[in-house]
Amino acid sequence: MNIRGDGVRAAHPLYQEEGDGSLPISPLQFQLVKVPFETAKALNALWHSRLPRFGTGAVKDMNSYLCYAAEFAGIYYAVAIWSNPVARMLPQDRWLELRRLAISAECPKNTATRMLGVMARLIRRKRPEIERLISYQDMEVHKGAIYAAAGWTRTTVNTSASWDRPGRRRPKEQSSANKQRWEKVLT
Repeated sequence: MNIRGDGVRAAHPLYQEEGDGSLPISPLQFQLVKVPFETAKALNALWHSRLPRFGTGAVKDMNSYLCYAAEFAGIYYAVAIWSNPVARMLPQDRWLELRRLAISAECPKNTATRMLGVMARLIRRKRPEIERLISYQDMEVHKGAIYAAAGWTRTTVNTSASWDRPGRRRPKEQSSANKQRWEKVLT
């Protein structure tokens, strides 16, 4: 585990040299804080089970990503990266897509569900134009329990064949499993 003061997990690297040795025992102990996209990408690379690499696709403005990290005692333990929906036919100005949710193995049970709930409330308050949140669950390795527990609704299933479009092929390192879409209405 990298917890040195200059490591990506240190929330306040100018002040912290080492972790204090204590780990969170409840997801209620985390503070969700906005983090820069580059920090979120680095944390995702540490913890994401299937997609540690995060390509930026056609997005040219890194500020268009909304990123949150779960922080406790000056250390990051989980990260979420939001953007406009990847599917161009979905409302780009009123919906946000959870592109990555990566949780450290040190997190207490229910951290992901708690993060989904807190982030939905933060987005509703700070981005009132956002009407709906969406996310895609990899059906090969996840059951969607975190979304169900956070009050999201199961909607369409995208098959592996539906991901590719003319002129836009799915990268080989991406999972080709079917994806369950989940939605959370904010309005």
